[in-house]
Amino acid sequence: MKRIVVAAAVMCVAGGWMACSKPVEQTPTVQSAAAPDIDGNAVLRHVKVLASDEYEGRAPGTKGEDLTVAYIADQFGKAGVKPGNTDGTYMQKVPLVGITPDPNVTMTFVKGAKKTTLKFKDDFVAWTKRVAAPGRMKFGDVTVEGDTTKASETVGINGSEMVFVGYGVQAPEFNWDDYKGMDLKGKTLVMLVGDPPVPDPKDPTRLDPNTFGGSAMTYYGRWTYKYEMGAKFGADAVLIVHETGPAGYPFSVVQGKVNEQFDLIAPDNNMSRVAIEGWIPLEQAQALCKMGGLDYDKLKQQALTREFKPVPLGVKAAITLHNKVRTIDSRNVVGKIEGSDPVLKNEYVIYTAHWDHFGIGTPVNGDRIYHGARDNATGIGGMIEIGRAFAKLSPAPKRSILLLAVTSEEQGLLGSQYYATTPIYPLAKTLAVINMDALNVWGKTKDITVVGLGASDLDDYAKQIAGEQGRVINPDPKPENGGYYRSDHFPFAKQGVPAINSNGGIDYVGKPAGWGREKSDAFTANDYHKPSDIIRPDWDMSGTAQDLQYYWMMGYRVAQAAKFPQWKAGNEFRATREAQLKAAGKGTN
Repeated sequence: MKRIVVAAAVMCVAGGWMACSKPVEQTPTVQSAAAPDIDGNAVLRHVKVLASDEYEGRAPGTKGEDLTVAYIADQFGKAGVKPGNTDGTYMQKVPLVGITPDPNVTMTFVKGAKKTTLKFKDDFVAWTKRVAAPGRMKFGDVTVEGDTTKASETVGINGSEMVFVGYGVQAPEFNWDDYKGMDLKGKTLVMLVGDPPVPDPKDPTRLDPNTFGGSAMTYYGRWTYKYEMGAKFGADAVLIVHETGPAGYPFSVVQGKVNEQFDLIAPDNNMSRVAIEGWIPLEQAQALCKMGGLDYDKLKQQALTREFKPVPLGVKAAITLHNKVRTIDSRNVVGKIEGSDPVLKNEYVIYTAHWDHFGIGTPVNGDRIYHGARDNATGIGGMIEIGRAFAKLSPAPKRSILLLAVTSEEQGLLGSQYYATTPIYPLAKTLAVINMDALNVWGKTKDITVVGLGASDLDDYAKQIAGEQGRVINPDPKPENGGYYRSDHFPFAKQGVPAINSNGGIDYVGKPAGWGREKSDAFTANDYHKPSDIIRPDWDMSGTAQDLQYYWMMGYRVAQAAKFPQWKAGNEFRATREAQLKAAGKGTN
């Protein structure tokens, strides 16, 4: 992309913008504008409502959803943001199926006369996304029976042979195949979480940067990919071994999946997925291997090589899930600030943030409401205030701004996936997606984190805007956790649209080195996906406002730009985007 030099009419306020900057090199824009004044305390007021007990944790298909989507639509209207759906409303229906397993289920591992019984939630977590058609069907060892009109069904496996398949990866570009052509139809596959951590041949103390991104997780390391591979090979079940380090979160987060889970309603009722998807903790994986006469640590070491082949464990698995099933129309809330250019207003920049959390669930320290204050009432509050700032701008940006508050992120990015595959406005006319998830609430920073730094031209915008704020851009400090694949920008990236996910920085103004990392780690360990994610007395919303100015400026400049942002050369999504634009007759600029 050709680069030009323009004057940035930006002012540096205390923590933000006030005196004009020198001309800087940036991604091409038609014009620039001063960052708006965004009130962090206004965001806090939204969070107080959305994370209140009255909203019951904002689970899809509940009173909490009704209150939440009504609140967002009302606040969009009060902020001057127009309805974003072409039907004249703020709502996009998202058809979901909710599946709730009976918690009194066990899973058994059997070898000869030996039998081990695992307790649901404590020793394993498992679910199904299959929804039976009327009647009874049998798929190998898998029996599915029930009628969705009766809102119940049973899915089970009985005597399914268990096979260890290492990391469950098939990556031709790395000459890697953990399956080696073995017939795995009807089997239960046991997989390790994350990417294979292949040592660097030049320095065994480091990871090979040329294989699976080195320390950075690729999509091959995501649990969603592993279940997809099980389906590809016709497996009955996939059990992923949980280890906190490579997973990026404790087993308690997985245990949060024991309540109702949602999925998009599929034409085949999800019969193409494996019957049983689940996790087992490390100690149960070790005991399983020992039961089969094998050593877990040795198997894990073997899985680090290209020569690895699937290893039958000599153990059979059995489990029957009894489920309650319901279908709902959940909702994405869509707001729009129409562009000022008669032609370019039909092109879009999208902001995403998810409104949902986990609702009412298992009590922790006496609290059953999973409030989701930081994750992600802050993102929704920030979206409303960004919308207010755009609505006040005259003239409006040349292209239209779309605010997309999505449902069911916590259920697997379902709301954003639905929009990305069933868009209201063509993705070929969508320049970029800017995601906001769990905003910084601890004060101003000297830096900002871009997860997946180096992916697209949006990084160039990020670097320039951060520089004007007196900040620097840093890559994800924990790339091994695969953050780029875990929030609502990702379904758009999979469809080819350049998408950026920034997080608050970790170098806090006036705080000692390491303070920010300690705050982030403490949140993950103590509050992430727990009822204790509430507003805290130490919240400092000046950092929230600082980051929202950054987000606003990025959206504005992309909306004004002469050309579409592109994925960087070699990026995994570049070919999809190029094909998408070519099909729409737009080329790749």
